[in-house]
Amino acid sequence: MIVPDFETQTTTDRVNDDLILTQRKNGLKFGTDALLLASFVPSARRSLTAAELGSGTGILSLLLLSRGKTARIFCYEIQPEYAALTAENAADNGLSDRMRVFCRDIREASPADCGGEVDLVVSNPPYLAVGAGLPSLADEKNAARREVYGGIGDFSAAAARLLRTGGSFFLVYRPERLAALFDALRAASLSPKRMTLVCEHPGAAPSLLLLEAKKGAGEGLEITRPLFLRDGPDAERYSADAAAIYGGKTMFEKG
Repeated sequence: MIVPDFETQTTTDRVNDDLILTQRKNGLKFGTDALLLASFVPSARRSLTAAELGSGTGILSLLLLSRGKTARIFCYEIQPEYAALTAENAADNGLSDRMRVFCRDIREASPADCGGEVDLVVSNPPYLAVGAGLPSLADEKNAARREVYGGIGDFSAAAARLLRTGGSFFLVYRPERLAALFDALRAASLSPKRMTLVCEHPGAAPSLLLLEAKKGAGEGLEITRPLFLRDGPDAERYSADAAAIYGGKTMFEKG
């Protein structure tokens, strides 16, 4: 495994939940997608095992562990620099014993890696087809944003392989690719069960969607009220819902 030169290629900061996060200077940074997905996963009522497909810096797994939403998580990351970074961030936050990292293609993910099927799978998968949109000058950003190492069908199939029957696949994706997402889930025998559309403000078109799909479940999709990040186009502050999420609350959590 390639170990990054942390002093010259990375920066280290304290982020949400007082986590220490090292990120690559030329790579994708911790942002709204991961934070919203961590909030979308419900609080755990029992000890759960999880897997993350495409861990990047590992921030999503770190948030789930720090919030008690999973007891143990297995991270898959195909880019060696990022697999090493996930492991480094786990160690820096004292979570190495609960967070195992595989430098592996998600298309090769197997329940045997995790000691059996897991309760939940999370992912912020690439949402652009290869060749779509403006290309990134950094190869690592290109691989994270585009389906270089597998499309939504591959991520859905990997989630289905890893999950126990009744387990949930949580992901953040783009609304304009909703049809492709539903087709991929159906092909993997995963049923969409809960979806939240994310808008910058009331009146704005959705820019993200958060979805929970279950393995082996029947039909029936709950569409929650939309999540508005701000109360209006000129609002400087986050909405009450968004502020609660940035403060560590589970999405639409009462109290």
